[in-house]
Amino acid sequence: MVEKNENYINENPFYNYINSENEYGFDVPDVSMFGMLKISEKNHPEAVAIDYFGKKYTYKKLIKEIENISHAYYKIGVRKGDIVTVLMPNTPEAIISIYAINRLGAVGNIVHPLSAQEEIKNYLVSCKCRFLLCVDKCVEKIENISEETYLEKIIVADAACSMPKPLKILYNLKNKYTLPKGEKYILWKNFISNINISSPEYFPTEKENEELAIILHSGGTTGVPKDIMLSNKNFNAFGVQSVLTLRDVSVGDKILGVLPIFHGFGLGVCVHVCFCFGACSVLIPLFDAKKFGSILKKHKPTMLFGVPTLYEALLNAKGIENLDFSFLKYAVSGGDTLPEALENKVNAFLSEHNSQVRICEGYGMTEGLAALSLSVNEAYKSGTIGKALKGNEMCVVEPDTINALGTNQDGELCVSGPTVMIGYRNNEEETQKVLRMHSDGKIWLHTGDMASIDEDGIVTYKLRIKRMIVSSGYNVYPTYIEKTIEELPEVSKCVAVAIPHSYKKQVAKAFIILEKGYIADSFTLDKIKKYCKKKLASYSVPYEYEFVKEFSKTPYGKIDYVKLKSQN
Repeated sequence: MVEKNENYINENPFYNYINSENEYGFDVPDVSMFGMLKISEKNHPEAVAIDYFGKKYTYKKLIKEIENISHAYYKIGVRKGDIVTVLMPNTPEAIISIYAINRLGAVGNIVHPLSAQEEIKNYLVSCKCRFLLCVDKCVEKIENISEETYLEKIIVADAACSMPKPLKILYNLKNKYTLPKGEKYILWKNFISNINISSPEYFPTEKENEELAIILHSGGTTGVPKDIMLSNKNFNAFGVQSVLTLRDVSVGDKILGVLPIFHGFGLGVCVHVCFCFGACSVLIPLFDAKKFGSILKKHKPTMLFGVPTLYEALLNAKGIENLDFSFLKYAVSGGDTLPEALENKVNAFLSEHNSQVRICEGYGMTEGLAALSLSVNEAYKSGTIGKALKGNEMCVVEPDTINALGTNQDGELCVSGPTVMIGYRNNEEETQKVLRMHSDGKIWLHTGDMASIDEDGIVTYKLRIKRMIVSSGYNVYPTYIEKTIEELPEVSKCVAVAIPHSYKKQVAKAFIILEKGYIADSFTLDKIKKYCKKKLASYSVPYEYEFVKEFSKTPYGKIDYVKLKSQN
């Protein structure tokens, strides 16, 4: 158990928001995400907020950069309520842009840069997005679809923009691209030059703080991609929750920012929560397990947040055999179930390397921003996801109902609290399925996951009701894979299931029934594979394919997914 750091209470301004009279146990600062960052900057302006390959931004410098970049966005026409898409890995340009957009009262639409071309087009068109910041590696995709969108200005930034000169030269030698012609495209260095205009800062208050600020993307409970709407209040409440939960974090601590910003876990924890701590986010744009050891030796992060595969990489990291891990304060696993065997191995590794930290498991979903519960401090219990974070409530109900179940009974896990999403954008039907009012008059998020809660409030996760596949922490939706493959004229029916993988834990396997007249040969298989690579994000592309004449069925005539998995 980590004791509260009394010095930190004096240093961190967000302890001032503890309020036992509030239903959450704390007040949420009545400011934007950018306003929340300014509170941290006011208290420790010279502390380092971002470290990117050795280039460091103090909180004071970060605020100034955000203000300048917000002027640049304002200059090209971005106004309150506009949706600006950010198609970037973890780089300073991406982080600064997200807060600059927020400062203007505009909305950040954060999209995975490895998304397929068609997916990106759909994300842009669905929100009638006119402004885009994209990484150089996505330029070709954008050029192919830009005329089919509402895009007016496309800002191109490469991952080397903020790298030290030697790394920048090396990156540019390996990653050459040609900027498309036309006024629509602008390089980042030109975008941020000659900013001869000032922009007004948007100050949302009260109900305005519950308006849309960030859009993240998920498959929801049905597997169909959805736009998850999150507010300033969602992010800021999560910041206060985290400060009050991880009580041993101090100004100057370091978070390894390896989780991607297009994910609630990444943007919520490794960026916004990090800033609420007054800590430093060591940004990693692309995780390479082979370099993990050198990263740990160089930065000595006091906090590790990652999916289970990150901790497998830790166990296999080179060059850290004699590294003293006493610098580590927290090691949190989320995004997927933490196997008991891996938990034991990580704990043994940390103990052997002079660390008193035990890996703790959290539970969350993008619809709840990020973490909703955590097994840490007095809520720590191995094999569980701990207790609901301060301000959250959890209960279990009979699946597909709002009928609450008692302690130690298995049911669908539901969550109520200040980080629960506004809803799915332009999808009221799906919103009503997952955000439901219970008999207590509160809105509860139905997670689609089975769990039980004991008499002490400790939650034990059981299984997924939905058929989601979790591959290296990424959510892969079988129904979306199936729908995509079934678009081909050769395919009559497709079923995708999870199969085990030594490193990614799970990958997708597609079972395919062909239409009459088509042959299950290498030519047909190659066409299906190419189509999947074009239409699906790289992590969603099936790892294996198998042609079958029929699917295994249950006694009730339904597809037997369990038997299909066992056929592997």
